[in-house]
Amino acid sequence: MTLADKFEELNKRGERALIGFITAGYPGIDTTVDIADALIRGGVDILELGLPFSDPIADGVTIQRASESSLRAGMNPDVYFDVAARIKGADKVCLTYYNLILQRGLDRFVTDCVSAGISGIIVPDLPVEESEPLQSVCNRYETDLIYLIAPTTTDKRMARILDSASGFIYVVSLLGVTGARDRLSDVIEPLISRIRRQEAAMNVNVPLAVGFGISRPEHVKSVCQFADGAIVGSAIIKLIEEGGPSLINRVEDFARSLKAATR
Repeated sequence: MTLADKFEELNKRGERALIGFITAGYPGIDTTVDIADALIRGGVDILELGLPFSDPIADGVTIQRASESSLRAGMNPDVYFDVAARIKGADKVCLTYYNLILQRGLDRFVTDCVSAGISGIIVPDLPVEESEPLQSVCNRYETDLIYLIAPTTTDKRMARILDSASGFIYVVSLLGVTGARDRLSDVIEPLISRIRRQEAAMNVNVPLAVGFGISRPEHVKSVCQFADGAIVGSAIIKLIEEGGPSLINRVEDFARSLKAATR
């Protein structure tokens, strides 16, 4: 099933997509798989699995700490793809930075994604203007290259992104980096409306999933009134940071509460 198929299936059921982010290797290799399984049992539709990089420009403090811990413990692309392959039961997307993809080689990186059951790749530091080499490889292997649209994205750039996009668009809800917030940004709904108008003008229809600052069921519920999905990352990582013997159960319960808000 492609990511587009997943959004279509959910739409037919009257649901929006819950996309959950975790950092591979945090707090440990085996624990990553256990946490992913708990999120999937709780209802996460798409798992965004981070391949950590030493300079994660889009990430806030919470995810930076998780990335640093994972890297210190020996996380690298070889280990990452082994971990990703062990996670079953949901569509998977890789989030990483372009340096790691270049170092591995575009073809090898994308084919490793395919082998591990990863359907899409998000590269926050790869602008659409420079994405053609990776986009071409992704097209060849039927893997979605997922672009970001932010409040500062111009109409011209938005049109270029929508022309290349597949899977879904990662809609950045605010200016700044990732991180849990108490309230939703006021720019989300106007930004979604702007993207929808551009899609209609171009006769394209790419699902829109909102991330950055989405941390509570009420946030998810609000976002899902006008978007196709919600992305929750830092709030999950914060829960993992707390640890404790009941961690897996708490992760599953949190995912279940978030998923209920998508219906």
